[in-house]
Amino acid sequence: MNKIFLLIAVLVVTISCSKNENNMSLTGNVKGLKKGTLYLQKIEDSLLVTVDSVTIHGKSTFQFNETVNSPEIYYLHVKIKDGILQDDRISFFAEPKEIQINTSLEKFSMDAKITGSENENKYKEYNKLMERYRNRNLELIENSLTARQNGNDSLALVHENKQKSELSRRYLATINFALNNNNSEIAPYLMISHVNNSRLKYLDTVYNSLTPKIKDSKYGKVLESLIVSRKASLQE
Repeated sequence: MNKIFLLIAVLVVTISCSKNENNMSLTGNVKGLKKGTLYLQKIEDSLLVTVDSVTIHGKSTFQFNETVNSPEIYYLHVKIKDGILQDDRISFFAEPKEIQINTSLEKFSMDAKITGSENENKYKEYNKLMERYRNRNLELIENSLTARQNGNDSLALVHENKQKSELSRRYLATINFALNNNNSEIAPYLMISHVNNSRLKYLDTVYNSLTPKIKDSKYGKVLESLIVSRKASLQE
């Protein structure tokens, strides 16, 4: 009988520890939010779904506890007291650990400060890298439009060709970033969300470079499925 109780106790502890290992404790503050509802959301089967919500009354602080089996992108959305949903959402890389988001109601996504997520830090690093490519692209678009307005189609074509070259550079920079971070979930995420239409050989190269843990992650499996699908379409 004692052995049975001991076995049950071990199972309870094991299950409890497993749940704690996959638990994300999300806390934070929305400055200026006195009354409303915060929604924790993620993508499931190509649809944005709400997985939890917290009602705010007076205090602008919040807390969510969510099971995150594999790091992935989640969203924080807000509905204020008169029932109006904010247009913007805060996107962040959820992980099974303590994460904090502090922001304001006025500039909900722009003011968001996210801490505690390793993949989120990597994503910030990537976005900073991409900023110069985005700025260069906007500059080339402006130059092309100005040239066409002035009737100089040949010069506009030069700027448009430079845009194509800049796009190729951005793709290669993304692929290189993924290769350099092959032990993080950010690597397969970037490949499926930012450069999923790149050459199959690049998708293959990044996937084969991933560590076993990352290959087994949610985004690692999605990248594998994408590669299998692309290869199958070539054989049709």
